[in-house]
Amino acid sequence: MTEPRRPIAELPLRVRYHECDGQGIVFNAHYLAYVDMCAFEAEKVLFGSHDEFLAHRTDVVVAEANLKFRSPARYDEELVVSQYLNHLGTTSLIFDFEIHRGEALVAAATLRYVFIDPATLRPAAPPDQVRKVYAALLED
Repeated sequence: MTEPRRPIAELPLRVRYHECDGQGIVFNAHYLAYVDMCAFEAEKVLFGSHDEFLAHRTDVVVAEANLKFRSPARYDEELVVSQYLNHLGTTSLIFDFEIHRGEALVAAATLRYVFIDPATLRPAAPPDQVRKVYAALLED
């Protein structure tokens, strides 16, 4: 039997009123904000903080995002965003995110990030130290 994947980070949050649209459900763009908030939590888990990640002279930018909506989230509901490493390439990496309300899957996202040199903003392979941190997640 296969072990369930362990998330890099989990971010609990409560839906705020202003995040809801006229239909009373979370407006679709907010799901990407939730995912982004979780991504910063993952950097804290892996590197200590976003600044400590940047100290390696690398950064990441979103190159592609895909969202699948499964169930609407509404004002004041408690959600949990979980992040998993899916793929580590030469200059990119792919994360899967799941947003749950209890056991119910609300949304799933897959984001491809590209490593960049912060000085030039051009794609660049991450330093070995950074690559090792991410590669270790795929060994679990």
